[in-house]
Formats: sequence, C-alpha cells, structure tokens
Amino acid sequence: MTTSRRTFLKAGALAVTGAALVPKQLFAEAAKRDTILGLQLYTVRDDMRTDPAGTLKQIAGIGFKYVEHAGYSNRKFYGYSAKDFKKLLESLNLKMKSGHVSFGLKDWDDTNKDFTDDWKYTVEDAGTVGQEFVITPEMDEQAFKNEDMLMKVLELFNRSGAYCKQHGLQFGYHNDFGSIPAFNGKGLYDIILDNTNPALVAQQLDIGNIYGAGGRPLQILKKYPGRFKLMHVKDEIKISKTGEMGNNYESTLLGKGLLPVKEIIDTARKTGGTKYFIIEQESYQGKAPIDCSKEDFIQMRKWGF
Repeated sequence: MTTSRRTFLKAGALAVTGAALVPKQLFAEAAKRDTILGLQLYTVRDDMRTDPAGTLKQIAGIGFKYVEHAGYSNRKFYGYSAKDFKKLLESLNLKMKSGHVSFGLKDWDDTNKDFTDDWKYTVEDAGTVGQEFVITPEMDEQAFKNEDMLMKVLELFNRSGAYCKQHGLQFGYHNDFGSIPAFNGKGLYDIILDNTNPALVAQQLDIGNIYGAGGRPLQILKKYPGRFKLMHVKDEIKISKTGEMGNNYESTLLGKGLLPVKEIIDTARKTGGTKYFIIEQESYQGKAPIDCSKEDFIQMRKWGF
C-alpha cells in the first residue's frame, strides 16, 4: 500500500461521525476475533536452537499469542517432548495451532498399504502439543519434474488428510517452490489446488514464496476463493544475488517491500477463507530476527490485527 493511500484511509476514518464510528469499531473487533495472528518460529530459528524457552518468552513479550513451529524431529519440539513443550507454551500464555513437518512418499509403506510409524507418531505428537494443523512445507523434489510423480504425491496428501482427520487434525500444504513449472500448459499450483480435496488438505499460501516464483497472491486468492485457511504473511525485496528461495528475492519487514501486503490480507479475510495469518521473515537486512518480529507484529496491528 502506498503512503498516499494510507494517508487517505486515515483521513477518511477521522472524518466519520461518532455515531458511524461505533459500528465500524465493533466490526473491526469482530474481525480480530475471527482471525489468528501468529509467528512462524523459523523467523527466529537460530534463537530457538540455542535458547527456545528464552526466545518464546521474548515472543510472548512482544504480544504474540500464537506460534507455528518448524522444529520437530525425533519426537521432540526444539528438544522438548510434546507434553513438555505444551507446558512451556502454556506457561507463557502461548498456543501452537499449526506446525511444519516434512512429509512425502517416504512416509507411506507401499508394502503394508499404511503410513509409517514415524508419520503416525508425528500426528500423535501434534495432537498432544495442541495443534489443529499438521503442515508439510515442502514436496518431493521429483514431483516438480514429473507429472505422474506429482499426482502420486497429491493422492498421498489426500490420504494423509483423511488419516489426520480421523485423529482430530487437518493436514495441510505450504507452497515451497521457487519456480512454477507447467505440465501440458497447466501451472503447478493450479494442479495442486485442483487435485487436493479441500475437506482433507488445507492450503497455506506463502505470499512471499509464490511472488518470487512469478505468481501473484491477489490473483490466486480471487481464482480460488475460500481455499486458504492459513497464510504466511511476508514482504519481498529484489536483490542482486540468489535469495532464500533460490531466486532473486528475499523477505523483508512488512510494508517495506514489493508486495501489496495489506490488500492481500484484506482479500484473504474477505474471500480467501483465511483465519490463520502467520508472520514469517527469513532474511533481515542486518537487523536481529527478534527485532524484525516485533516490527512485523506492530505493522500487523496497524493493519487491524
């Protein structure tokens, strides 16, 4: 959003009468209640690696109430068991509704026609820690190159969605690609959305990743209304070197980059079906990650969260 438009909106808000302002305030508060603002812990990944408890305390101190993890392995969340990590979160008045875990063909036992024990444990631990969504932030790399492989992976996504649903959770996919190949003239993301069951596979739209790959979040939200229960909220700048997604873009402070982030999140609220807005910043332009998290949080508050 440009400065001139931001000034215009502010001036318009001040011009309304007191009587008209009350229902607008009530509407804004209702919108806040209907959405969840969180922080993807990958934003502060190094801090979470060295001092998870201290880092979470700082996050709570900023004002966050929700976090999304990216640190599960060997049945541990950042070194804590599911029960102990939940206790740590609760002690800081934090909740974790979603998390990122690796999922793919390796998690299906074709001989036994069943999921591996590792995947079953992953789903079990997600439920124990209090998650609602189990999200894979990646796809088997070969699926980007072979349409038959892609369809096999998407079938497995739907199957995982059914399994997670049986256990009171929802499986999800977060777009991870740095480029968007096409099969028979159809884009990769279109194929993914057309071949995953919305009732079984929640979509988490990473607006930064998709932008760097040539996609435009507003167009996608309008083309597939109601499909994106979750969103990674990012802004992007163009750089001269290779960025975090293997292209010439990297993330930056919200409102400081190329994306019309305010317009995107407003559209997601109205027609995207989006409830969970998760801030993620992966590059910092010389700032400390925790300081970026605070600035991003303040910006989202200014935008009505």
